[in-house]
Amino acid sequence: MPCDAAMLAEIELFEHLNDDDRSRLAEVVDYRQLEAGTKLFEAGSPGESLFVVKNGEMELYIKDTAGQKIVLTVARDGDIFGELALLDRGARTATAIALIDTELLELDREDLLLLFQSTPSAALRMLASMGHMTRKADELLRTRVSRNVNEEVEEHLSTFQKIADWIAWFSGSMAFLTINGLWFILWIAINVFPLGIERFDPYPFGLLTMIVSLEAIFLSCFVLISQNRQAEKDRVRSDVEYEVNIKAELEVAHLHEKVDRLYEEMLERLTRLEKLAIKSPAS
Repeated sequence: MPCDAAMLAEIELFEHLNDDDRSRLAEVVDYRQLEAGTKLFEAGSPGESLFVVKNGEMELYIKDTAGQKIVLTVARDGDIFGELALLDRGARTATAIALIDTELLELDREDLLLLFQSTPSAALRMLASMGHMTRKADELLRTRVSRNVNEEVEEHLSTFQKIADWIAWFSGSMAFLTINGLWFILWIAINVFPLGIERFDPYPFGLLTMIVSLEAIFLSCFVLISQNRQAEKDRVRSDVEYEVNIKAELEVAHLHEKVDRLYEEMLERLTRLEKLAIKSPAS
């Protein structure tokens, strides 16, 4: 239903209009009332108008590919929403639902042009509203992307775990094998052959045996610590892969729903066109 000029005067977007322009705009702007829980539009539906909240609260949300609800914003008194679909003639990018009983003003493209001609500053307010939504979307993208396994596990590493990882890595390298081989050869040579050096660990090399045993014990502990860390990383990787698979599956399901909805809308429009075509010759 149409609104009155007094109703427009209470909203910040139209406060700079003079009485004549406000009266002229009131003749074409539609007034809508929604009860709490009423869905105004859904993501993917065609958008031909924007809305201004006169009184109440409208929740704008999307669902990610995992089916989780993501609230973009809650539009309150004087807030604008739905402008993106109107400007680019594309589909709605979010779903809007009334949280409480809400009063809305609906403007189509012609109404918007009339408003901008009368009050150019209204365009800046709309751009500010779009910029606010873009910033929120950017923040959501930063916080909801798939996790990087290496970064997530790395953030929780203690200094001791980092040292254990390095030791486990180094003990499996050729450099470690070479150093141990040279050390054993030198130790045995000093304690077996007459090289002019006092033999501090004669055969059967009890001291060397003890040192090697201790080395093996500590190395096995470090390797086990590193393996536990790798097992934790593998578990996180499995969780991430599961999430990705779920998201892909739900995305396919959402695509099917959108195609079915578009198909139903096309059938409805074709039916209306057929009825108009049948009535036209008779008239």
